[in-house]
Amino acid sequence: MRLSSSEENMALVWSSRLSLCAARLFLAPRRELAVSSPDEPLPVVRIPRALQRRQEQRQRGRGNSLRPVLVRPGPLLISARRREFNQPARLTLARWESAPLASRGWKNRRSRWDHFSIERSQRETPALRNLSEGSFADLGLEPRVLRALQEVAPEVLRPTTVQSSTIPPLLRGRHILCAAETGSGKTLSYLLPLFQQLLGRPKPDPRSIPAPRGLVLVPSRELAEQVRIVAQPLGNSLGIHVQELAGGRGMIRIRLQLCKRPPADVLVATPGAMWKSLKRQLISLEQLSFLVLDEADTLLDESFLELMDYILGKSHIAEGPDDLKDPFNPKAQLVLVGATFPEGVGQLLSKVASSESLTTITSSKLHCIMPHVKQTFMRLKGAEKVAELVQILKRHDRADRTCSSGTVLVFCNSSSTVNWLGYILDDHKIQHLRLQGQMPASMRAGIFQSFQKGYRDILLCTDIASRGLDSTHVELVVNYDFPLTLQDYIHRAGRVGRVGSELPGTVISFVTHPWDVSLVQKIELAARRKRSLPGLGSSVREPLSQLT
Repeated sequence: MRLSSSEENMALVWSSRLSLCAARLFLAPRRELAVSSPDEPLPVVRIPRALQRRQEQRQRGRGNSLRPVLVRPGPLLISARRREFNQPARLTLARWESAPLASRGWKNRRSRWDHFSIERSQRETPALRNLSEGSFADLGLEPRVLRALQEVAPEVLRPTTVQSSTIPPLLRGRHILCAAETGSGKTLSYLLPLFQQLLGRPKPDPRSIPAPRGLVLVPSRELAEQVRIVAQPLGNSLGIHVQELAGGRGMIRIRLQLCKRPPADVLVATPGAMWKSLKRQLISLEQLSFLVLDEADTLLDESFLELMDYILGKSHIAEGPDDLKDPFNPKAQLVLVGATFPEGVGQLLSKVASSESLTTITSSKLHCIMPHVKQTFMRLKGAEKVAELVQILKRHDRADRTCSSGTVLVFCNSSSTVNWLGYILDDHKIQHLRLQGQMPASMRAGIFQSFQKGYRDILLCTDIASRGLDSTHVELVVNYDFPLTLQDYIHRAGRVGRVGSELPGTVISFVTHPWDVSLVQKIELAARRKRSLPGLGSSVREPLSQLT
């Protein structure tokens, strides 16, 4: 049956209307497709809800990126690659005010190549700002000691705050726990009272077994050599013999060191060599009147705890200042020095010292971010660290050619990484030195001194070079491997910006692992709030609360 033309037109009109209704039905918003009865089918969602949320977030992000970033005029405390995380130096966050962290999203792999810096808020070290108004003579030091100090170190004119607080109670016979930031003059604060105390005491019989009257324990051979270099000229001026006792070369070498004549009045030793000597009865601590634990946070760590417990057990620690007055029955005065302290220091000290005789001296900048050192944190993948380090070292070499610059310390977490990284620098024709704990003692001897004297400008090392070693010529510290603890970060960063250094210190840290990011966030939060690093304040205060 054939339709007429009018009927064909009507069919076309109806079909177009049905198509239009269907299109409107499918293109209508979801809110207009509410189901009125359970018999009706559910609407079809053409765009997944998750994708729709992602698109909305992108649109909001584009809108926010177009807004201008308002920064207060003046110097910055935190400068970040993303300017919205910059913080002016004059801004002080309230106690409960949330701090925006530039490293908050660094655990995401997309954050690589992001970076931020903690800028310098002052030029000179806090120890130089806090120089005492008095002189060393006002602290109770004898003229002989003052003359020796003037001969050996004429540049030292006035004592630092740490020295002014430490020397008088030491001369009164008090046990001292001195916790102060790196580079604040702690070595002289115990050496000067040590020499003065020994001047008025009789020397033991040189024909008997070696019996030092002063003992300085340090955690590494490099630090023992450095303390001996500082103490020996002072001792020679006062007629006091200073000697070093370090292990790593066998018992024959230890015997030869102890057989030297005249016997040592002051012995600078490592715990391992001292423990071996006491075990074999090559040395006696019966005449000991002054015991110093330098870098006590390391010496009282688990790695040295058994050795230290034995050495302290052989030392006759005085219960109070009155016990130090008997020259025929000498007792030892105890001094602990360090930049950080572990939680177990109080329990160990309670076994050997009375609480009434202990004086605690802490610095106001203890466990704080150093305000005179620029500290940069870079988020990198592990495979990107080598190329970035090579670029940094080459830029430093070019800067050294144009103008005189300082040296570079590169820290790694393991000896194998030091060796592996050294081979890579050899391939790039970058001259350097290496220092790590698994080296034989014959190889380690003199490496740090060669670095200090400028024979090489770059030193690859482990944390063995982060504790106590003097590094006034270091301008740049690179944490190739981020340190495992905040204590290690404080000691590594303390290699720059020391007292006597004329170079602006800089620390660059490569951040790779999620546990690295957690530590960086704690450092950044402490810097933004201008407070000490978390978790370290209790390591000093909690043990001391049991003793004082």
